[in-house]
Amino acid sequence: MDSALFALAFVAALGCGLMAGAFFAFSSFVMQALGRLAPPAGIAAMQSINIVVINRLFLGVLFGTGVLCVVLAVMALMAWRQPDTLYVLAGSLLYVVGNVVVTMVGNVPLNNALAAAQPDSADGARLWAHYLLRWTAWNHVRTVTALAAMACFILALA
Repeated sequence: MDSALFALAFVAALGCGLMAGAFFAFSSFVMQALGRLAPPAGIAAMQSINIVVINRLFLGVLFGTGVLCVVLAVMALMAWRQPDTLYVLAGSLLYVVGNVVVTMVGNVPLNNALAAAQPDSADGARLWAHYLLRWTAWNHVRTVTALAAMACFILALA
């Protein structure tokens, strides 16, 4: 593996690992804790999280790693005959599809619906029950694919 591909794969592995950890925290305890709250409190807390998460650091790692993975996929396709490019390509695809695409088509629409909800309403409580199940299921996908992508990049670097 040439030095540029190695360096980019290393940074991608770090980005995937950071995202896997963030998503793991939500899948393993944050959403369960929010689900134990009364719906108005849980909704309000998640609405606040969804506002605060829109920041340069989080979005930079989430989408920056996605851009890096697209670059790595192109590089892997151009260097297809080199050893370990299959791992780079697999890691890139896992991350882009399982994290960027899932975030945009799975989690973000749910977040937008929750943002419009009135926490104290019956409709809000119904939406919250649906949100907890669907959002967490999509988040499990993001957790597993970020972790798998990180593993692919580590294997490519070995």
